[in-house]
Amino acid sequence: MFSSIFSRSVAALAAFVSLSLAGAGPATAQGAGEKGWELCNKTSYVIEASVARYEGNGVVVEGWERLRPGSCELALAGPLRPGIHYLFARSSTAHRGGRRIWGGDFPLCVDTTGSFSVESPKECTAMGLESRDFRPVLIENRTEWTTSFTETEEFDSEQAAAAGVQRLLADAGIFNGNIDGYIGRKTRAAIGEFLTQNELPAETSDSDLIDVLEQIAQDRGRNIGLTLCNRTRNRIWSAIARRKGEGWESRGWWLLESGGCARVIDEPLLTAEHFVFAEMEDNGRTRTLKEATDPFCLARTRFAIMGRKDCGAAAFREGLFKATPPAENRRLLYEFFERDFKEPES
Repeated sequence: MFSSIFSRSVAALAAFVSLSLAGAGPATAQGAGEKGWELCNKTSYVIEASVARYEGNGVVVEGWERLRPGSCELALAGPLRPGIHYLFARSSTAHRGGRRIWGGDFPLCVDTTGSFSVESPKECTAMGLESRDFRPVLIENRTEWTTSFTETEEFDSEQAAAAGVQRLLADAGIFNGNIDGYIGRKTRAAIGEFLTQNELPAETSDSDLIDVLEQIAQDRGRNIGLTLCNRTRNRIWSAIARRKGEGWESRGWWLLESGGCARVIDEPLLTAEHFVFAEMEDNGRTRTLKEATDPFCLARTRFAIMGRKDCGAAAFREGLFKATPPAENRRLLYEFFERDFKEPES
């Protein structure tokens, strides 16, 4: 019940997020009455997972299994067929900073818009599907197997549930404390404020609280910030630049799959200028944006760089960014189309 999170305090853990899949083993999840492949979410994010298995001469892919923070769900009923299976997962669109991805390097087709079960074809687009890179998972037991999603410092199930509430409170604009799995006075006050504002009873269950928070955070995210969307057939690596204090900041990278979007600024936009950078992968070659004339600094890995001069002297490279239209009502949706890119470089 909600009161268990509201009143319980658990040990604090580091909030820095580096997401991974924990090693798999025989299932030990509490209350698991049904045997099969179980997925456990030990992160502070709401996760949507897709699994795949060999069947006949092909690979059957199914999704999406929704996992609240701290919960375990059966993704594939037993008896299991020992051998390689596949797993891909994404965080809910309610969370700020773009979607987190748990995957690997084995491409399979998925339906990104809703629940699906399909035998993965060679060409995803022929069936209106999109390619995602799955991670192989070796299942060695016919009756039960568990795979856990974790963060850098692993939460147990109770800590993950508490941290999940904290994160969703922050995503909904109600909480600005640490995402540490510790329900202290500040978190309790934020939960109480949320319940009062939404006329919810104190007996609201943990799962219902997470569900309502997720919906409100999703609605809020649609109304603020900067969102980048890929309307091309290829993958795009994107970055942004904007005024930051008295200077300039460039920040990246966000990988945009075909048809995918990422909310890259999670706060109301100011009237100041914003700029975008994008490189499209096209059959092993790179295509850059047309009409990109404003130089900012870029790095090879994920970056946040203050200033825009002497990039080379600071071991960065310089890239040309394109100015966006002005924000309207504190938000901006920027879409990349095929026509926005130059022909591939030889």
